Amino acid sequence: MVEGLAKSHPELIERIPDTRVLARIDKRPGKVGLVSGGGSGHEPAHAGYVGQGMLSAAVCGDVFTSPTPDQIYEGIKAADQGKGVLLIVKNYTGDVMNFDMAKELAEGDDIEVDQVIVDDDIAVQDSTFTTGRRGVAGTVLVHKIVGAAAEAGASLSELKALGEKVISSIKTIGVALSPCTVPEVGHPGFELGADEIELGIGIHGEPGFSREKIMSSHDLAKQLLDRIDKEHQFASGDKVVVLVNGMGATPLMEQYIFSNDVHEWLGEKGVNIQKTIVGDYMTSLEMAGLSLTVLKLKDEKWLELLNFPVQTIAWK
Repeated sequence: MVEGLAKSHPELIERIPDTRVLARIDKRPGKVGLVSGGGSGHEPAHAGYVGQGMLSAAVCGDVFTSPTPDQIYEGIKAADQGKGVLLIVKNYTGDVMNFDMAKELAEGDDIEVDQVIVDDDIAVQDSTFTTGRRGVAGTVLVHKIVGAAAEAGASLSELKALGEKVISSIKTIGVALSPCTVPEVGHPGFELGADEIELGIGIHGEPGFSREKIMSSHDLAKQLLDRIDKEHQFASGDKVVVLVNGMGATPLMEQYIFSNDVHEWLGEKGVNIQKTIVGDYMTSLEMAGLSLTVLKLKDEKWLELLNFPVQTIAWK
C-alpha cells in the first residue's frame, strides 16, 4: 500500500527508504513540520493528507495497529525543517505511547517536538483501546486547520495552542450498518442482524454504546445530533462546520441523504452551517456506516484556514 501510494502520487509524496513513512515532496525550509499517522485501514487517513497546506509526513502502522516509535522517529526527521515538529495523535493508548517515545528520541537529536492529542469521539469515555475519549474523523479537521496555519508560518507553540482549541470544539459520533473484519483476525469485530445498527462504534471496529433496529436517515441524524447537542449546547446563530464521513462501504448517495437530514435538523435550531464536507475521510476497512463531526467555529479564522488551498491526495 505504501509503495502504491508513493508511485501513484510522485508529484506529492515520497516514501522514506526502508520505512513506512510518506513525506511531502514540497519541502518548506523554516516551517514547522506536522506529523500524524496510526494503524492502516483508515485510508485515505493519514497519508492522503500529506502535502502542501496539511501534513509534512504520515506514518503507517499495521492494520489497526500503531506504528512503532522508530518509524514515527523517521517521520519526525523527515518533517523537520529547523523550526520544530508538531505531532497530531489520535487518542489511542498505543498511539499515544509510541508517539511519545518517538518524541523523546527526536529530542535527543535536538529536534524540538510537541504534540496534540485528538479526542473528538463523544460516544464512549473509555473503550477497548483507549483511556478517555477516542480520536476519530475530527482529526482530519485538525490536520487541515493546523496545517494551513503552519503553511502560513505559525510557530510550534502557536500551532499547539491552535490545535488544542480546535480539538476542544470538535465532537464526533459514528454508526455502523455492518462491521469490518481485520484480515489477521478473520472474523468481524462484532455481529449485527440484518435489521440492526450499532451506535457509537470506533474506527477499529469496536462495538458502540447501543444496538438499535435500523431506522431512517432522518431518525438517525436526530439521534446523533441530539447527543452532539448535549456537548455543544447549540444556540441560534452558532456557526459550525459539518463533516459527514463514510466508514468505507457507504455510497455517497446515502451520505448526501444523511447530510440533508443534518442540515434540516441544524437549520431548525438556527445553527448556521458555514461549510459541509461529505465523503470517505477516515474509514474502517470495509465497514458500512458513517460518522458525523460538528466543529463549532469559535474563531472566524478557522474557516479561512479550512478553506486554505492545499495539494494532497485526499483533500482537494
